[in-house]
Amino acid sequence: MTVDLRQATAALRSGHYLQLAGTDVSSERNTIMGFYPTRDGRWSYLHCNFPNHRAAALSVLGVAEDREAVARAVATWNAADLEEAIIAAKGAGGMARTQAEWAGHPQGAAVAALPLMEIMRIGDSAPEPLPAGDRPLSGIRVLDLTRVLAGPTCARTLAEHGADVLRITGAHLPSLGYQELDTGHGKLSAELDLRARGNVDILRGLVRKADVFSQGYRPGTLANRGLSPEELAAIRPGLVYVSLCAFSHAGPWASRRGFDTVVQTVSGMTIRQAECIPGKSPAPQFYPVSAIDYCTGYLMAFGAMVALARRTREGGSWLVRISLAQVGKWIVDLGEVPPAALKGIPAEFIASELERWSTVSETPSGRLRHLKPAVQLSETPPYWARPSVPLGYHRPVWP
Repeated sequence: MTVDLRQATAALRSGHYLQLAGTDVSSERNTIMGFYPTRDGRWSYLHCNFPNHRAAALSVLGVAEDREAVARAVATWNAADLEEAIIAAKGAGGMARTQAEWAGHPQGAAVAALPLMEIMRIGDSAPEPLPAGDRPLSGIRVLDLTRVLAGPTCARTLAEHGADVLRITGAHLPSLGYQELDTGHGKLSAELDLRARGNVDILRGLVRKADVFSQGYRPGTLANRGLSPEELAAIRPGLVYVSLCAFSHAGPWASRRGFDTVVQTVSGMTIRQAECIPGKSPAPQFYPVSAIDYCTGYLMAFGAMVALARRTREGGSWLVRISLAQVGKWIVDLGEVPPAALKGIPAEFIASELERWSTVSETPSGRLRHLKPAVQLSETPPYWARPSVPLGYHRPVWP
């Protein structure tokens, strides 16, 4: 098994390297998304990529979708007050904190008390051998009920080792489009509106024939639909239930919505990044890669495989539990490279490297150029057997 460090780094921003029908796929963020100075001399981050979160922020600020108007409105708020107001309006964002401030925050303390990831037995069942096949996960069925980057990366990773993955989303949920081209490799994709009881029954039928159920909604959201880990393990003994959220299941922010950039902001990562590599403005800086999102996805896939291996030996149903905030802390705790090592590093990979790391898939939307899996295995080379497809392209049935 080999991993090229530079290729793995590129994989942490794989959405930047998409070409559809010979044209670069834009991953530009919404124009009002970003950092703004507040009345009390702090910085506030507005997460506005999704239209519902953008509308929530604009409703709190009482302005139209114009960056200068937003800046003027944010400047009348204290950062902590604006953070709470936007969350109350069902938006997303936060106040930029230092790492020390996050360590002293009740949520930061709750996250610090947790391991990186938990893999827990939640039910009894007989041991199950892995299905026969020539790939590590041949015959393993995965239901992917996740969105954006982290969760979809988990299922994409399982697919690259041979799993049959069925992505389930809802037509009423907002989507950015380009992210599906990045994380949809290897998957079937169907739509079910889980607000309708009949569709929940269809999903339960799929669960009965699944091995892995991966979900990325806030704690309690799916439990309200009768889809908790314990309930699904009861109808499918031996199920591996992978659960992702933003801020973990513990602490006062357990039910708070969040994203990679939000976690970077509130936990001190963006302030520290600006100290290490100052930008054109004094504002906090995001990492140049979506390290929390993609690393979380790879860790979720790793946890699912650990649980499947345990199922083969000792049986049982398993819960794999992780959050963006736990992974963010893990990344920070890995430490920093010496400042001298940062000098002269180019902003982008060279074209020949990207060429070597890329492949082409024929998709319903056209010829898609994208990065290959970063991990190389000598006996069972990872690859995606299915191309990315538009959301809802397939019926909600197993192949």
